[in-house]
Amino acid sequence: MLKLALVFGTRPEAIKMAPLVRECQRVDGWDTKVIITGQHREMVDQVLELFDLRADYDLDIMSHGQTLSDIAERTLDGMRKVFSSWRPDLVLVHGDTGTAFAATLASFYEKIPVGHVEAGLRTESIHNPFPEEANRRLIDVLATWYFAPTEQAADNLRREGIENERIFVTGNTVIDALLSVVDDEYIFQHPTLRELDPDRPCLVVTAHRRENWGEPLQDICQALLDLDDLDLQIVVAMHRNPAIQQVMRGILGNSPNVHLLDAPDYREFANLLARCTLLLTDSGGLQEEAPALHKPVLVMREVTERPEALEAGTVRLVGSGRQDIVDAVRELLTDSALYERMSSAPNPYGDGQAARRICRILQEKYE
Repeated sequence: MLKLALVFGTRPEAIKMAPLVRECQRVDGWDTKVIITGQHREMVDQVLELFDLRADYDLDIMSHGQTLSDIAERTLDGMRKVFSSWRPDLVLVHGDTGTAFAATLASFYEKIPVGHVEAGLRTESIHNPFPEEANRRLIDVLATWYFAPTEQAADNLRREGIENERIFVTGNTVIDALLSVVDDEYIFQHPTLRELDPDRPCLVVTAHRRENWGEPLQDICQALLDLDDLDLQIVVAMHRNPAIQQVMRGILGNSPNVHLLDAPDYREFANLLARCTLLLTDSGGLQEEAPALHKPVLVMREVTERPEALEAGTVRLVGSGRQDIVDAVRELLTDSALYERMSSAPNPYGDGQAARRICRILQEKYE
């Protein structure tokens, strides 16, 4: 019997791991357990409810004003306690969060193999994005198995000296999750989303990266105000961080064209994404999801660890400069040929079968 632990703590991790949890739980003879850290509390609970999952262990680490050190320390201690009562044969982590890195380190200390889902993503700077780039590189130093979403991510791992037989190109599990919740007949729960005019263009905005805190976030908000002469509906899905919300509400709160929403649950947001015109974001995962729905993405960062989307033409880097954002949005809304090229570009992140592939690989390795 394979004793398998899947660990996650943030909403993006939970979304991307949910299809894999479901696949692994279907395997007869496996003891598959879910460990959540609670790095994002309410948002993870929403995802568990949506996908009808439950946590076998909940470390409940979240505290007001938590630091990166707090996340690492509490996750290490919580994982140690779990391992003292139940010791898995393999731990699966996802991506580049503090939860993923600390859970990997805790497993390494206990000499428990780790499988890294979404392995091999890289930028040129260990400090950008911070701390995610360092987290994913450190995880890949310690992992045993690597589930890369694309061939380019796999090549990054090979260049770092990881043996090819430990690397598997699977696609990204976020596409599995996305396709399972998007519905043409979906009716929005939030009254603001129900009232959006389907005949007018809609811009969806998310911003939460640490490198955009402070002045860059203010510039992003000012750029949205500069677009008020366009016949454009702007929906800002606000991160729950109070510091981010304070800036956004302070600058955008009185704009009639801007709708500020607390981050909707995943089903609601996925269907909003499916019906919008374009996306303005600093998110990593949304660079994968939007192409699957044929939505152009303007990324408010200087670098991306997802170059496949740039090469495919569905994503453009615009940075966080006020005028750069304004110019990029205007161009997409007025240049129909550019919009068509970006919206029709092929999605490089898979076909919605990544979780099934990973599960089959694990069956081959452990049965």
